[in-house]
Amino acid sequence: MLDKSPSGSVTWNDPVAPDTSAKAAAPVPFWPAGWWRVMDFNIGIISLPIFAILVGLLAILTMEGQIKPDAPTMIAVLVLGGFSCAELGKRLPILRNVGAAAIFATFIPSALVYYKLLPGPIEKSIVEFTKATNFLYIYIAAIIVGSILGMDRNVLIKGFLKIFVPLGLGSIAAGAVGTLVGTLLGLGAYKTFFFIVVPIMAGGVGEGAIPLSIGYSAILGQPQGDFFAMVLPPVMLGSLTAILFSGMLNYVGRKYPQLTGEGRLQPGGTNVLEAASTDMHDDTTTSAIDIPAIAGAGLTAIVLYLLGVMLNHLIGLPAPVAMLFLAVAAKLSSAVSPRLQSGGLIVFRFVQIGMTYPLLFAIGVSLTPWAKLMSAFTVPNLITIVATVFTLMATGAFVGRLMGMYPIETAIVNACHSGQGGTGDVAILTAADRMQLMPFAQIATRIGGAITVTAVLVLLRGIN
Repeated sequence: MLDKSPSGSVTWNDPVAPDTSAKAAAPVPFWPAGWWRVMDFNIGIISLPIFAILVGLLAILTMEGQIKPDAPTMIAVLVLGGFSCAELGKRLPILRNVGAAAIFATFIPSALVYYKLLPGPIEKSIVEFTKATNFLYIYIAAIIVGSILGMDRNVLIKGFLKIFVPLGLGSIAAGAVGTLVGTLLGLGAYKTFFFIVVPIMAGGVGEGAIPLSIGYSAILGQPQGDFFAMVLPPVMLGSLTAILFSGMLNYVGRKYPQLTGEGRLQPGGTNVLEAASTDMHDDTTTSAIDIPAIAGAGLTAIVLYLLGVMLNHLIGLPAPVAMLFLAVAAKLSSAVSPRLQSGGLIVFRFVQIGMTYPLLFAIGVSLTPWAKLMSAFTVPNLITIVATVFTLMATGAFVGRLMGMYPIETAIVNACHSGQGGTGDVAILTAADRMQLMPFAQIATRIGGAITVTAVLVLLRGIN
């Protein structure tokens, strides 16, 4: 018989033909399709069956006293610990949107060590591995150089031109107001500026708190872990404050539409950097994988880091910070080929996804004293952090409006300067419903943070 399909075409249905719908609806056998679905259920990057095997293996190795600080064992330990803690943070209803994964991956292992809940052999091996291999520096080299080389050159240049003035003036005002508030609350100008205000605007954890603590350690001659424990809470709390304020600005923009460009920095036309932002965050751009280019970009990051080490010996600038400016100079001068730049972006994404939480877990165990970390959570500190972020955003809005830009957009870009790195940028722009501003957010976080870290370390070296 004739029948018409929804599309209008005519088909022939044979009433005596056997019905194959029952076969089509037959249950799919567990092996292998069902098992593959189980394998594709991940905790972080870890497949669920692999996760279960890792837990069992590490438990047995711990009981047998076979946990050693070698690379294969430590990769398993840090990946399991880091992504397990991060997964807990990601599943919290509200806190998951404000960086709880990074907080948990850092704070939980620190607390486990302090309360003697982490087995001694595992703690000892993590500490030995972290200090002996310096894989912290591999992470810094890859995340900084890869991110800079992976940025669109026009984004870098035009972004500087558009946001430098409100970002720079906002940083100066926030530094002054935050330091004044902290001093009035009895924290002291030195402590307030170097250990509360500056970390907020340093660019997050991997690109801010870590190189900042390394620089403080080199200049002041004290353990890096102590400094990291001091600068990390302001980074986290500053990002949370920026997220909350940006969400409020989104509400203000709906009430007063004349104050916002809905993602455009200034009236007229469209955001000239939106296409670059889309390209950077579109996974299809890395579908054709050039393995030699990725490996070459990784080696380029190491070479730039070693050049930074050399500059550290020559002029005293911390190697990670020197490396970042070398990467920016290489990008702006087109010294690195487009092929290696594409490889650098993939290196950045791989390290960001695969190494961040394991690194934070290692830092939490070996470099983050829980007691000192908790001592930083005080009312004066919180008030100082809120005052710093508010001033940074308010100044950005005011200066942006004077320059003919939308005040809400410039305030949100300035908020990203106090964010928790790339994670903070995503959370801030999501709360503000302004994801089109991602290129500016990256510049505010990476370049603004690098300038902050560099200037402050130069200042600190000059007064010590």
